Amino acid sequence: VQLQASGGGLVQPGGSLRLSCSASSSISRLYMAWFRRPPGKEREFVASISWSGKNNIYANSVRGRFTASKDNAKNTVVLQTDSLRPGDTALYFCAAVPSVNGDVSSAQSYNFWGQGTQVTVSS
Repeated sequence: VQLQASGGGLVQPGGSLRLSCSASSSISRLYMAWFRRPPGKEREFVASISWSGKNNIYANSVRGRFTASKDNAKNTVVLQTDSLRPGDTALYFCAAVPSVNGDVSSAQSYNFWGQGTQVTVSS
């Protein structure tokens, strides 16, 4: 499956962005996730989305501000990012795997990756 992330941009602190990840084929049986790579730092976990889209896991740094959702009919996952902070500035990636046998927050658990979309939070 090919993944394409979009929706990034420049936003002021406290603002919001809606990131989307479109898949080239069905995602109904894929476990999805969002990761990000801040400037000069390693890639880090943001959120994971279960098959149903109802059992999602969030990194502590974004919990309560970001919301991940899945639309199997549209083969799309969305990351709604609210109350953005400068520390959220990063290249955001979506990822997928048929099943997760290990840590859902580990990038090594996923074998499909999309191109990133840049989020910059600055005044």
